[in-house]
Amino acid sequence: MSVLIVGGDHLGSIPKELKKIGVDNIRHMSGRNRNVIKRGMPMTMDLIIVLHDYVNHNLANVTKKQAKECNIPVVFAKRSWSSIYKKLPDSLTNN
Repeated sequence: MSVLIVGGDHLGSIPKELKKIGVDNIRHMSGRNRNVIKRGMPMTMDLIIVLHDYVNHNLANVTKKQAKECNIPVVFAKRSWSSIYKKLPDSLTNN
């Protein structure tokens, strides 16, 4: 499974915890660079996690719109593993 994380400068233990539940490809976009919105996002991912306390409204809306067009589920969470884990799809958390 592949996951794109949008937002947050430092992810801490989030990638390690995602690997524990079976995520093998993790990409991160901090969202600070304005060119991220213009270039677009890699839409070959299985899930997008938006760290909503670290992105601006425009980036959150663009991410949500592009994901919807590509039928990719989006999770909006704070930058803590407990917040992310609670919002992950059941298919990931029931390993």
